[in-house]
Amino acid sequence: MNILVVGCGKIGGTIVASLVAEGHNVVAIDENPVPLNELGNVYDIMSVCGNGADSDVLEEAGVAKADLFVAVTGSDNTNMLSCFLAKRMGVAHTIARIRNPEYNDNSLNFLKQELGLSMSINPELLAAQEMYKILKLPSAVKVETFSRRRFEMIELHLKEDTPLDGLRLCDLRGKYKAKFLICVVQRGDEVYIPDGNFVLRAGDKIGLTAQQTEIHKLLREMGLLTKQARNVMILGGSRVAYYLAKLLLSGGSAVTIIERDQALCQELCNTLPKAVVVHGDGAQQEILLEEDLLSRDAFVALTGMDEENILISIFASSQNVPKVIAKVNREELSLLAEKLGMDCIVSPKKVITDVLVRYARALQNSMGSNIETLYHLMDGKAEALEFNVSPDFPMLGVALKEMKLKPNTLIAGIIRDRATIIPGGNDKIFVGDRVVVVAADRRLQDLSDILK
Repeated sequence: MNILVVGCGKIGGTIVASLVAEGHNVVAIDENPVPLNELGNVYDIMSVCGNGADSDVLEEAGVAKADLFVAVTGSDNTNMLSCFLAKRMGVAHTIARIRNPEYNDNSLNFLKQELGLSMSINPELLAAQEMYKILKLPSAVKVETFSRRRFEMIELHLKEDTPLDGLRLCDLRGKYKAKFLICVVQRGDEVYIPDGNFVLRAGDKIGLTAQQTEIHKLLREMGLLTKQARNVMILGGSRVAYYLAKLLLSGGSAVTIIERDQALCQELCNTLPKAVVVHGDGAQQEILLEEDLLSRDAFVALTGMDEENILISIFASSQNVPKVIAKVNREELSLLAEKLGMDCIVSPKKVITDVLVRYARALQNSMGSNIETLYHLMDGKAEALEFNVSPDFPMLGVALKEMKLKPNTLIAGIIRDRATIIPGGNDKIFVGDRVVVVAADRRLQDLSDILK
């Protein structure tokens, strides 16, 4: 597809990279030539230097031929105006980054309708929601939901003392009563879609699917269930911190925010009256200890500096805080943080690319099913997709054991009405089902793509 991306900062640059990797023709637009040159040196893209809210610039970028228009500059108003112009100039699908906390659901819905937006995206809110899911289930390093939260996939790190070390997957069902499926395993740099004879080892990162209640049951049986974080310390008063604190407070948790900017502290006090807001430099370990870091259930580092988030998170881990999460945007620093022992890292850039890639693939889709959800797993080496099955799927009513699937693909779950099925060989797929598929080393556009 032909896709125009306005705004090439951290978020925009990541979106461009993901869309190019998907095989799309991308035109990047930005007023600053520096990020355009950097992207142009790495990726095969067209670029236009100018204001994305200028019709002449959009015309030069080829807006009339665009299938999708994405505006992700730092200004909500510019993004909305750019999308409005693109819509008037013939683009059918427009997506705007709108992140101002003052826009509630009603005003956002009104703006989307009046501007003809296909979607509005808020990277900071999406990142906060991902962190909130992890804090509700701290045993996991990542939690993804499907079919309106009726089905979940979690990533777990198997530690040295894990009871799963040395177990074959086919033996797990007999050992634990919960209904679950281990559908992807990362060992070092390798990712596997395992069969029943696969043997788990300490140090593996596993992706596990089940109903929410079954996941809790399984973790309890394994002795891995950690209580939900109810007393949380947040370092940094960013937008992500605001959204996360709001979610935690609404869920009944106690929240302390440490922020070095006094004006921002006052703003947070006004907008989050139930939170404890402390004016101070959280990079100073003494302040964290004075604010009772050792008694917290969780610590979340959300400053604007990746390096600071990593270092202070390592300190919090050394103080035996049960759950530590760091916001890290730069991929090279994320890999470094993992090597230093940080297993729970969230990046707003990565969260938003899942949304954009899913939307772009759904636009391309023309067979058998529709992509409802898409997540990148195992550091981007695997994907989990949820498909809505239509009458065109060629293997309707056929037992799964009779289907010939491509290598490195697995049907991980079937949601039928309100029932969740952990699939076995005799299960079948029918029209209207939602099917969760996990794939490594391949990109799926359609449910039919899993078939040989």
